Amino acid sequence: MGWIVAVIAVAAAVVAAVRAQNAARAEHLALARAELAERQAKAANARTAALTDEIRQLARNRIPATAIALTHPTARVPGLREASEVDGDAARLLTEAVQAARDAVLEERGRVDAAARAAMRGTSAKIQSLLNQSQQLLHELQHEYDDPRILQLDFRNELALRRTQATAVLCDAWPGLARQNSPLVEIVLGAQSRVAGYERVKVSNHLRQERLAVVARAAEPLAIALAELLANATAYSHPDTDVQITLQQSGGRGAFLAVDDAGIGMDDDALDRARTLLAGPPEVLLTELGDPPRTGFAVVGRLIAQYGFDCHIEASPFGGMRTILRVPAHLLTVLDEEHTLSALAPKPVAKPAAATSPAPTEQETAPVPHPVGGQQPAALPSRRRRTPRPAPARTPSAAEAADLARPSRTPEQAGASWAALQQGTLNGRSVAGRPAAPAPEDHDHPDDRDEQGDDQT
Repeated sequence: MGWIVAVIAVAAAVVAAVRAQNAARAEHLALARAELAERQAKAANARTAALTDEIRQLARNRIPATAIALTHPTARVPGLREASEVDGDAARLLTEAVQAARDAVLEERGRVDAAARAAMRGTSAKIQSLLNQSQQLLHELQHEYDDPRILQLDFRNELALRRTQATAVLCDAWPGLARQNSPLVEIVLGAQSRVAGYERVKVSNHLRQERLAVVARAAEPLAIALAELLANATAYSHPDTDVQITLQQSGGRGAFLAVDDAGIGMDDDALDRARTLLAGPPEVLLTELGDPPRTGFAVVGRLIAQYGFDCHIEASPFGGMRTILRVPAHLLTVLDEEHTLSALAPKPVAKPAAATSPAPTEQETAPVPHPVGGQQPAALPSRRRRTPRPAPARTPSAAEAADLARPSRTPEQAGASWAALQQGTLNGRSVAGRPAAPAPEDHDHPDDRDEQGDDQT
């Protein structure tokens, strides 16, 4: 029986050992699980903190920087931090949030800009209509009254009309004036008359065809675009310098209008911005034009996109900028002889004729003999003329001499004389119906006018 007790004791000891081992193993596993859970909790807390930091950066830095970059392309938009523990779906969602914010800002800016354009378009149309009516009334007053201040008022009305037209064009409105096929030179003169510094603008006509004209639908848009370029050239150059317009005609590419000024020029950023606007982008927001808005190049770019002009800007050899406006061949035509050109239109510059001198004769090439012994010969031989000798100058009469000696008239005196002639013509036409009205008094006061109004035609 003793051995049975021993076996039972051994079995009990083995069972106890196994139980102790299992308990130790379970305790070890519990400790390992606790450590793993603690590490996982710490990692989750770190990821949560990193995600919180990224969301905070998204709200405070990334989205505002994205909105600023829409107006200033050079602004930097921060991304995810390099040491960030956010990856996978969280990083993708944060990036999508930035893009969604950008799209929302663009959409809202588009709605606001469209509303502003609609409001400005309606207001510009009303103002333009009133200015056209004022211009018509001023033209009637010029025929009735001899007062140079009416000419000044007409010129200032023309300046206001140009600015209103430019605003309307920028807001996708019609230029507001229908014209017929117009000579290119007269369009240049019309654009010149819409600029405050028009007296500084010098036109050089190098067209081969004097009656080269622009088709009706593009005549007024071309005048508006050229007026904006001239206004920019005169505004950013010294008042004592000239602005040169050169008209050139190419073989099959149309006509070119080159505007040169001796102004302050542009830096690289401003030049790139100007070229972008002149390229005719599909959309230009009003808020991107500065404060106050600089609409000149934007208006030209809008007209280029609508009517097919081309415009290039570069540095001018005169020290300022050169802007070349090209009118394509399909927008050009040639007027018939019945159309009378304006008397103020500059004539094309005549090309110098090639000099064709006949071969000299033997007598013409004979050397001139030198005096012998220091004595001057009686007469020197002269060349024979192949062309008739011009007639001697006629001595002017006493009346012509008096006219030549008389000082030249001032522009004010010339204007008063033309006004008197016009009033006399009107009185003569009305004498059949009623007694002639007395001539108006002379209201010509040069001191009351500024230089911009005196020379306006």
